[in-house]
Amino acid sequence: MTQFRELTRTDILPIEQYQRDRRAHRQRITAIKKNRRVEVGPLATFYFENFDTMWHQVHEMLAVERGGEAQIADELAAYNPLIPKGDELIATVMFEIDDPVQRARVLGQIGGVEDKMYLALGGEKIVGEADPTRENTSPEGKASSVQFMRFPFTPAQKAKFRVPGARVEVGIEHPNYHHIAVLSEAVRQTLAGDLA
Repeated sequence: MTQFRELTRTDILPIEQYQRDRRAHRQRITAIKKNRRVEVGPLATFYFENFDTMWHQVHEMLAVERGGEAQIADELAAYNPLIPKGDELIATVMFEIDDPVQRARVLGQIGGVEDKMYLALGGEKIVGEADPTRENTSPEGKASSVQFMRFPFTPAQKAKFRVPGARVEVGIEHPNYHHIAVLSEAVRQTLAGDLA
């Protein structure tokens, strides 16, 4: 059941309780993420977020950083904007390049990539909107390896997306990184649940 609400303080477990059950939480989230992940080309992966993935991310940050009560409000403020509210899909897009030299070279060639991501269905493109609070591309033209993208839907686009078997593409059309992936039906069905 998709939740179209933000995380609140009451959703946050005591850190000791989370730590005790961490393995079970990770297994549950891994199963949820299975049909929320789309590889676009050899280097970019779109991770479509929801309430559960952000619940997990907040708890993981609290477990790692141990900032206590003071940290909770900051984490909620950082991750609540990544929970879709029924009229959008939201993705964390990661350019995953292990080699630091190659990473620097590639990111230096794809500045502005945050303006070149889209979803396509039924002959229409839904152009992604990058998080305006972040530096997605540096003044020197180097792209961030992590981008937070929002894809806003009209009611008609939501209806098209929910049609069983609908062809939905995820794409990046940057001159130096031009790739398209087609959502599997399992992923399309999962993401349709994010659209109220």
